[in-house]
Amino acid sequence: MFADRAASRRQFLKFLSSPLLASVPAYAEGPAPGVKLPDPLAWGPLTTETLIKSPKDAINVFDFEPVARANVPPAHFGYMASGIDDEVTLRANRDGFLKFQLRPRRLVDVSKVDMTTDILGVKYDTPIIIAPVGGQQSFHPEGEVAVAKAARAGNHLQILSTVTNVGVEEVTAARGAPLWYQLYATNKWEVAKAMVQRAEKAGCLAVAVTVDRSGGRNQETLFRLQQTDTRECSGCHERGSLATNLKRRAMFQGLDVSGLTNTQSSAMTWDFFKRLRDTTKMKIVIKGILAHEDARLAADAGVDAIIVSNHGGRGEDSGRSPIDALPEIVEAVGGRMPILVDSGFRRGTDIVKALCLGASAVCVGRPYIWGLGAFGQPGVERVLELLRTELYAAMQQVGAPTIKHLVPAMVRRVT
Repeated sequence: MFADRAASRRQFLKFLSSPLLASVPAYAEGPAPGVKLPDPLAWGPLTTETLIKSPKDAINVFDFEPVARANVPPAHFGYMASGIDDEVTLRANRDGFLKFQLRPRRLVDVSKVDMTTDILGVKYDTPIIIAPVGGQQSFHPEGEVAVAKAARAGNHLQILSTVTNVGVEEVTAARGAPLWYQLYATNKWEVAKAMVQRAEKAGCLAVAVTVDRSGGRNQETLFRLQQTDTRECSGCHERGSLATNLKRRAMFQGLDVSGLTNTQSSAMTWDFFKRLRDTTKMKIVIKGILAHEDARLAADAGVDAIIVSNHGGRGEDSGRSPIDALPEIVEAVGGRMPILVDSGFRRGTDIVKALCLGASAVCVGRPYIWGLGAFGQPGVERVLELLRTELYAAMQQVGAPTIKHLVPAMVRRVT
């Protein structure tokens, strides 16, 4: 009997070390003394070797990333995936959500959940916003137009990047509703002013000024993947000067870009926003706030909204995640303006945590780019659908039949 039991034990442990459980260490006769097997065991781990064949096969948003990696040229994928330096901030954006736990409430009627959200006076079906990402034709030929059509299908607010491949007019037409326009102010006021006026003329409701690109960045992942890209890129990228390169971008065409040396906000101060307020009737949003002091100054200056953001870990390597910074910023603002947040959002539970902590809406970036690179518009639609589905379920789990029912008491910080 002892021999039979030993044989059965060996057979079970052999199963545990099968490819199905690739993340579990392989043991010949069993774990060494003192070694504990993972609990829970990874019975169905995600394997990047088996790629989904269509958007409907996706179980979560992560299923799209390896497909995009296979489809997208290495340098383009690196541009999207890269953080900077040691990528501490890039990892912190995901790890930050582990600092907060949800506190589910019971015996609440959540048979129907209303996810509609008011964002600066406009109602949307969901608080999930499409964050600005530059050069989307780098990931799929239809680029920003495909994303706009997907946004239209789910009635998502879309924020268009300054460095879009497609003009704001065409993207607005594809979305079928007004956009927000993200602004890299550059070092020339005339350029910024012209783009803002063009966006307003196209019907944009708000201009979201990026303030977290205040200096250079060492994008190591991008630079290493560029070395593996054997394509001839001069047809699309002009390496001679920034001004010449930007002329290829839709929003810079027809502008005088002579003397343009950067797209960053190195010299920007609060005086810029006074000037901007005199230039446009659009709502003014500041994107890239991480400190409560700056949030309070923004509210004092009459800014219409802020986006708590570290540029998806692409602007600096401070190690501070927006979800970690959000509570102090909400307290500092004191309800004087809406607070949006981005960077690292991948799950419905991530979104619920941010909304409970006081955010009005959440911006999502890389996941929809994975969908775009994997399958074009249908991929983006499926990514957004999965996030909506997870958000709906997470609201049910915490007992919130509407967005307004998501309150701070439903989340606690882990000490």
